[in-house]
Amino acid sequence: MIIRYALFEGEIHAGRETEFRAYVKEKLVPLWTRFPGAQEVRVLDGTERDDGAPVYAMALAIRYPDMETCNRALQSDVRFESRSVTGGLLEMFSGRVHHHVFDANEYPTA
Repeated sequence: MIIRYALFEGEIHAGRETEFRAYVKEKLVPLWTRFPGAQEVRVLDGTERDDGAPVYAMALAIRYPDMETCNRALQSDVRFESRSVTGGLLEMFSGRVHHHVFDANEYPTA
């Protein structure tokens, strides 16, 4: 399985944190959960970090069974719709968004 992350490196504009989080939950999550082949969608809100570490306001993690399925989702109409809606989110954010794909290996805990 793979996980594609969208990392929101930067900061939410001061005083707009609640609005930012609500926008994600109300407008974007319903789109992201419709990506074809997506098995899980996680939104991670940045809260703390090591001294000197870059600020990540949010990370979006979408799990797919394989890269082929991920690529199909990236070409889907709903993905292009979500990109358009993300424009409103970026009005509340200063920074950059970049994407990374990871092979996911899961190990049970004791």
